[in-house]
Amino acid sequence: MRRSSFVLCFVFATGCSDSGGTVTDEDTGLDDTAGDALGDSTTTDTGSPTDGTPLDGTTDTGTPTDTGTPTDTGTPTDTGTPTDTGTPTDTGTPTDTGTPTDTGADTGGGPVPTLGGCPVFTASDAWNTPIPTGASIDATWTTKLYANATKKALHPDFGTAFGIPFNVVPSTQTKLTIGFDYASESDPGPYPFPGASAKIEGGTPASCSGDCHVLTVQQTTCLLYEGWNCHYTAGTSTWHCGSGAKFDLTKNSYGQRPIKWTSADAAGLAILPGLVRYAEVAAGVVNHAIRFTMHCTQDGFVVPASHQAVPTGGSGCPAGISTTTLRAEYPPMGLRVRLKASYAISTLPTQARIVAQAMKTYGMILADNGSDYYFQGDQDPGWNDTQLNALKGIPGDAFEVVTPGTITR
Repeated sequence: MRRSSFVLCFVFATGCSDSGGTVTDEDTGLDDTAGDALGDSTTTDTGSPTDGTPLDGTTDTGTPTDTGTPTDTGTPTDTGTPTDTGTPTDTGTPTDTGTPTDTGADTGGGPVPTLGGCPVFTASDAWNTPIPTGASIDATWTTKLYANATKKALHPDFGTAFGIPFNVVPSTQTKLTIGFDYASESDPGPYPFPGASAKIEGGTPASCSGDCHVLTVQQTTCLLYEGWNCHYTAGTSTWHCGSGAKFDLTKNSYGQRPIKWTSADAAGLAILPGLVRYAEVAAGVVNHAIRFTMHCTQDGFVVPASHQAVPTGGSGCPAGISTTTLRAEYPPMGLRVRLKASYAISTLPTQARIVAQAMKTYGMILADNGSDYYFQGDQDPGWNDTQLNALKGIPGDAFEVVTPGTITR
């Protein structure tokens, strides 16, 4: 699948421009015959995580309501320091436990995911909380989400040759100087990103295309550092990113970003907790919600999101759409969906079935602008691209929208 760049109108900027270029995505490992055709002008999660502007002239003030320093600017207060093992605990290739059972919608959840000896947020965090079987479903949003989608089926945006990688570093990792385009909504550096050896989405630290996300878990401190549109300069050993965010993994993620602040994601969310990781699928279960994208989102957000960004131009929202229509027809960031309990997944191959079960139990959270129903995971040679391709046969209308909270604008 090819990624065509589209433009967001930022309140920070003087205007909008479209580069008109086409960026080639890493998504070359999957067979698109069950989803959209390889080589189409699809956009995959290319939305900048900055403020969007409603398209009928309504002006976003651009100034976050909370302009103070992010609440987590130092060492976590949780004194339960995990042991620094030096080596990430899940870097090996786990054993595939076999065929999971389709248990319907809510299996009651499982243990909190861990990475590098750290929890990936708390058991009560939105990412780790199962959707109750009897949760209220919003039939109106369920209908509109599918009706207004330009892509009508689920699509795994990861595999053996592409995905969003992550780094796990020890507490002694040297922190490097980092600058940001949107410094007013970024947690200041330095960040413990590795230098030239860092794993980055879309290439190498010195030569990257697309979103260029860098995700890093620091062991012992259990801090997560994330950056968007990042590039590394070897001569000065410095990083420069569009925006950056820091999260304490021992706490709930919501509330760590001031309201209306971006992160490395358009919704102001952390990226890492929403990725499907090969290690957990190989272990037999995914115990968290999954991040996904839609091509057009409105100028509002619901918990657990803290930010909005309206995409315009190319593959974004319809040209000339009014704010009234935008708000009535297109979803807010943070919207949560789940795969319907009635949708049969028992015939899916193992890797696909484990992911689909997570979509029934925990659902997916709208985290960024991009192609409709695309969801993200890590790059790993252990993925079976043929098995993942089976997920492309799940239609978008197999998902239902969990009734959202109040939309903030």
